Amino acid sequence: MIRLWNTRTRQDEALQPLQPGKVRMYVCGPTVYDRAHIGNARPVVVFDTLFRLLRHVYGLENVTYVRNFTDVDDKINARAAETRRPIRAITDETIGWYHADMDALGALRPTHEPRATDYIGPMIAMIEALIARGHAYAAEGHVLFDVRSFPAYGALSGRSVDDMIAGARVEVAPYKRDPMDFVLWKPSSDDLPGWDSPWGRGRPGWHIECSAMSRELLGETFDIHGGGIDLQFPHHENEVAQSCCANPSGKFANIWMHNEMLQVEGKKMSKSLGNFFTVRDLLDQGYPGEVIRLVYLQTHYAKPMDWTAEKAAQAEATLRKWRMLTAGAAPGAVAEAVVAALSQDLNTAGALAELHRLAGAGDAAGLLASAQLLGLLEPEMGAWAEVTIDLAPYAAQLGALRDKAMESKDFSAVDAMKSALMAAGVEVRMSKAGVELLPAAGFDPAKLPVLA
Repeated sequence: MIRLWNTRTRQDEALQPLQPGKVRMYVCGPTVYDRAHIGNARPVVVFDTLFRLLRHVYGLENVTYVRNFTDVDDKINARAAETRRPIRAITDETIGWYHADMDALGALRPTHEPRATDYIGPMIAMIEALIARGHAYAAEGHVLFDVRSFPAYGALSGRSVDDMIAGARVEVAPYKRDPMDFVLWKPSSDDLPGWDSPWGRGRPGWHIECSAMSRELLGETFDIHGGGIDLQFPHHENEVAQSCCANPSGKFANIWMHNEMLQVEGKKMSKSLGNFFTVRDLLDQGYPGEVIRLVYLQTHYAKPMDWTAEKAAQAEATLRKWRMLTAGAAPGAVAEAVVAALSQDLNTAGALAELHRLAGAGDAAGLLASAQLLGLLEPEMGAWAEVTIDLAPYAAQLGALRDKAMESKDFSAVDAMKSALMAAGVEVRMSKAGVELLPAAGFDPAKLPVLA
């Protein structure tokens, strides 16, 4: 039984699929005008891990995962104007970047990746239904959702409409009946993307996209809706309102899941602080995607996460050890304790603790299968950990130096070589049985000492 924390009800709930044996999940995807930063990648890893768990429990063919691309947006329009490039060229290129970067993190492609521009018709139809039911109105080429027409508005984020208005410091457009009303459709000038509609040539507002695409691909009600906590209000709140009003017989999403935000070295990520990184930045700096993924998995999705160089170094060392242990092994059975941990609100830290236990017990087959459930130790992600240099001669020389030192009682040469090996990122293990050398975090063959 999988249990998840439901943001909507603010309680832990058992996942009970609306269609027995089949699970449907929607996660808000990126607006495609630039590279994804490492905060954008957190929900990708979180919900990819949930996707993997659901497929393990229900079967690959019984899980439908939808993550959209917003490819019509004012930021995209601004980038096109700035670069004088066609909008489609920008969005196609950015989607390609996104796929490459998320693939590097070991994220599986969702079942469906709809582009907003392919669903303009369903968006217009949903807006027409909202107007017909008295939940939206046209004004000066715009169509706006009437927030006061939906009494439950604010329930998802725990806010009241009156409090939101009192705290607002934004200039209210004259065509709005209420300051909280939000745009479903807006007019487009000749130099902007636009589609013909009953209200004139225009383009959709941001929120209506996900409501229309999720209904088309998953139905009026589905099992799980996910995304970052920064989307809870207003995006997800608005999705709930327009979807429930357009589809009165549906509930939209049964369980809502939100991942917390990401920091870098204990501080909010900001370009002004010089700690703003895209996923590609980290990959280009030499951080393997698998290492980045493991750092993400170490923190529960509902808690703030801190990316640090120290965590990355520890993750790299751990993965090197696990890959050496599982080299040549075939995956066995996934450990029940790993599945049990993930089934308790995606407790990835608990699942990783079990992987450490399996590694300590020398269970290579169990470790490999269980790690792969978490998107780790996949064969195609391991090139970074391959050692192309034989460390045996270095171990032999260190052993010989130690034998001489045992007679002379002068261990300076042993200490010097040991220090040089460690500086090259080699873990040195010395015991009565002999000398063992293992590549560790930051292993760099170019820094190895010269053999005598």
